[in-house]
Amino acid sequence: MSDMASGISDPSLTEAKGGSDAARIAEVRAWLSSQFDAAGKEVPEFDYTPRSINHLYNLATVSQAKSQAANIVANDFRQKASEYRAQAARIREILENVGLAQESLPSTVVSSAQVLANVANLLNIRDTELSSFLVAIGDISLRKTGVEEKRAKVQKESKVLLDYTRKAISRLTYLKRTLAQLEDDVPPCEAQMENWKTNLAVMASKERQYLQQYNNYKALLNRVGYAPEISHGMLVEMDEHRKELEKKTKPILDTLRSYQDLPPDKALAALAIEDKKRKYAAAEKHLEDVLHSALASAD
Repeated sequence: MSDMASGISDPSLTEAKGGSDAARIAEVRAWLSSQFDAAGKEVPEFDYTPRSINHLYNLATVSQAKSQAANIVANDFRQKASEYRAQAARIREILENVGLAQESLPSTVVSSAQVLANVANLLNIRDTELSSFLVAIGDISLRKTGVEEKRAKVQKESKVLLDYTRKAISRLTYLKRTLAQLEDDVPPCEAQMENWKTNLAVMASKERQYLQQYNNYKALLNRVGYAPEISHGMLVEMDEHRKELEKKTKPILDTLRSYQDLPPDKALAALAIEDKKRKYAAAEKHLEDVLHSALASAD
């Protein structure tokens, strides 16, 4: 790191920056010297860069502007102080000429005047006229009224905020209690969930088993020739037709059994047997027709 003085005194850098940069660097150097000389210290070493010079130039500009404004205000105060001192001397001379010097006045008058002056300073007035005091008191009363109104407004807002805070605290307490209750309910719920998971695995296994049994039964029904159209009602109806046919064929069977008691006439017996066979075949054919018609109606 090189110091600022060496950077500023480098002819090559000064020529490279141009006239405006050289003037800026000189102004920064003079400002730094004046500030550190006033503090009784030397200018510290730092890197010379365009950025640092630009920043210091801005600081110097602002500082000089504020110093100039402060000097103007200070000169104004000094002038006013000298005018006030001259006016005080003139008033003191007038009071001494009329016999109202501070040394010749009673202590009570001096203390009263001091109190009056303090009140005037407190009210920020420049004279002791009654009208000035009344105006200042009126202004203070107005400001007091404004402050009281603001205070009442702030108190009202504070009350509303306090109510909101109480409600928020109550809600927070309720939420904490609910959270604690939920945390207490977590272990039983987890145990119940584990039980449900176990039952779900068992039910899934049973489902696979039942599906396998269903497929097996379905294959068995297909092997035995089961058809969806053969329902319970149809089987009941077919059984009723069978019973009716049995009632119709029973007399024929009884007649055939009675033929067993006939004399052994071979020719007559053969004719009777053929006749009964023909009737029995007709009955069987009628039963098949009834079954086929029942199946056809079901389709």
